Amino acid sequence: MKITLKNISKHFGNTKAVDNFNCQMNDGHLICLLGPSGCGKSTILNMLCGIIKPTSGQIFFDDEDVTNLPPDMRNIGMVFQNYALYPHLTVLENISFPLEIKKVPKKERHEKAKEIAKLVKVDSLLNRFPAELSGGQQQRVAIARALIKNPKILLMDEPLSNLDARLRLEMREEIRRIQKETGVTTIFVTHDQEEAMSISDSIILMKDGLLIQEGLSQDLYNKPNCSFVAEFLGNPPVNKIQKSDELLKDLQLNDFASGDFYVEIRPECFKISENQKAIKCKINRISKMGKEELVYLDFYGQEVCAILQSDDDLEEGQQISVEFKQKGFFVFNKDGIFQEIKNA
Repeated sequence: MKITLKNISKHFGNTKAVDNFNCQMNDGHLICLLGPSGCGKSTILNMLCGIIKPTSGQIFFDDEDVTNLPPDMRNIGMVFQNYALYPHLTVLENISFPLEIKKVPKKERHEKAKEIAKLVKVDSLLNRFPAELSGGQQQRVAIARALIKNPKILLMDEPLSNLDARLRLEMREEIRRIQKETGVTTIFVTHDQEEAMSISDSIILMKDGLLIQEGLSQDLYNKPNCSFVAEFLGNPPVNKIQKSDELLKDLQLNDFASGDFYVEIRPECFKISENQKAIKCKINRISKMGKEELVYLDFYGQEVCAILQSDDDLEEGQQISVEFKQKGFFVFNKDGIFQEIKNA
């Protein structure tokens, strides 16, 4: 089901949680609402499910205006940060509970629950109670309970934040697999940029209730429209470098000689070079990361982080020369707006 948000705003008193938000979420896609805490992403989710009503604007599911439709009329499934499983019910009973509310006969709802349990790989746990499950298993049960109603839309609000790092990796791959198999349009809220980039068909990045940029994860990463996008995406984070005459000359950024501009360079954009025109740097310190090394360079008097191959036998205090790859080098004006490099 396609979702369209048209001029959506939500105000709580004088606070604008969401401000004139417009977007379209494609049918059958997994879309991540991404942004820092307090940016309005959960408010968007709550308006989609009908828990709260927008102050202004319209919400469409396909061509139907559902802005004022109650939650139980929207045919959605919800998975929260708190899985909210009933402790006195077994896995089978928890999964089938939404059908019990609809007065579906016991045999039919249990058969359906077993099918969904198999899809999310908890079919061997049907007689256990939630207290007997791991965090990842509880998450799978919560997803199964949301899917058993055959929803047109699945809404997931920070569903992995209660899991440890290893389980988060496992469950985000499982969520992706389940979404692909079911084909249900899924909106996934997270503040974790790595999570969003690994799991989504597209990302909607928010800040202060506004849509900042949307598109494919690699498009946002490689072509940020402003400094906020460049700085929010990426680990290690992008290097922010203040303009200097020497930098402008060495990087041939002649178009930016006047005005207040700065450069941002992703750590993986650096590469060691023997070119005579390459930029000379000194290695301040090194942090090893398996095949790669985080190398902290003295770069025009500022320390920057570069990801370099560990087979280069680098040492602290060593002088090296670096160039830049085609992707990951950005120029922004004083307002943080991306500037095209004409002579690139």
